[in-house]
Amino acid sequence: MWTRILFLIVLCYILSLCHAVKETKSFHYEKGVVSSLSHCPGRYCGRTRQDNGSWSECGACERGLRRDNYSACVQCNDEPEFYDALYLGFMGLLPLTLHLGCIDAAAKRRTFTKEVMGLYTSAIIEVGVAAVVTLLVTEPYGSFRIRSCQVRKLADWYPLLHNPNPNYEGVLHCTQEAVYPLYSMVFVFYTVCLVVMLVIRPALSSKLLPGRGKAAIYSALYFLPILIVIHAVGAGLIYYSFPYMVIILSVISSAAHFAFQLDQSMAGLLLGCVKDIRNLVILLGHWGLHAYGIVAITQLTEGVLHASLCALVPLPACFYILTSRFTDPANIN
Repeated sequence: MWTRILFLIVLCYILSLCHAVKETKSFHYEKGVVSSLSHCPGRYCGRTRQDNGSWSECGACERGLRRDNYSACVQCNDEPEFYDALYLGFMGLLPLTLHLGCIDAAAKRRTFTKEVMGLYTSAIIEVGVAAVVTLLVTEPYGSFRIRSCQVRKLADWYPLLHNPNPNYEGVLHCTQEAVYPLYSMVFVFYTVCLVVMLVIRPALSSKLLPGRGKAAIYSALYFLPILIVIHAVGAGLIYYSFPYMVIILSVISSAAHFAFQLDQSMAGLLLGCVKDIRNLVILLGHWGLHAYGIVAITQLTEGVLHASLCALVPLPACFYILTSRFTDPANIN
């Protein structure tokens, strides 16, 4: 039975390849500069209108342009959708959360002090300045508006993988930023984050937290380049999965935070969230991330119903507190 199924799958694959080869060999398009607009092969190859009225050869559209249904490179005049704004917000929250976590780990203090709060404030200012600078240097320049190309499918994030080879005569290199500027502006943001941190943080750390403060800076010098590489490779996957990543990671992080509490009794965990300002702030931060993930998944398309789902935000913390006595190692015989 399985042999027959495997044979059918292979046969279908071979037939699809033969069909693709047949279509590719029979494909015809006008090469070089043309006087009237004609179709280009592939998903992203287009023609740019020249000053003399003719159209360029098929190739990549210039930055800020994208091919339309007639293979003409036209300017993108869309504005980011609500989901796009949430995606950019997530990319901004990533370095901020890592900055705060590294500062907290470097300080090794279980309470908020003026020195630690000063470094927290510095991290928030650094990320805020980087976000403002990124928006100002993105078209239209000097404005907080963003002119973008609408994201249509996952392939838009990876045009490098869709360079056509019509009739096997040679690859047409049509790689471009089809999701302009959602891809490039994140690189700008991370770079500005790194520069602003190197300008502000060293002097502040040496004054507020001498010795240990530099550990948070060294950590940032590692995780910011790592974030850049991850974005370069997996931007499209992150774009479609970040709402679920936010919820899953925030739930795991919240459980880990509770697990490090010395008193694992129900009363101890509950009182710790109320009396300890640091625990309360961390808990509220996790709740904010939970709500952010819910809003990103639902996009609030049904306002009242989807907004009411935010009432589920405290559920993971409540579940951990209520079931802590069953998982406490001290109760295991």
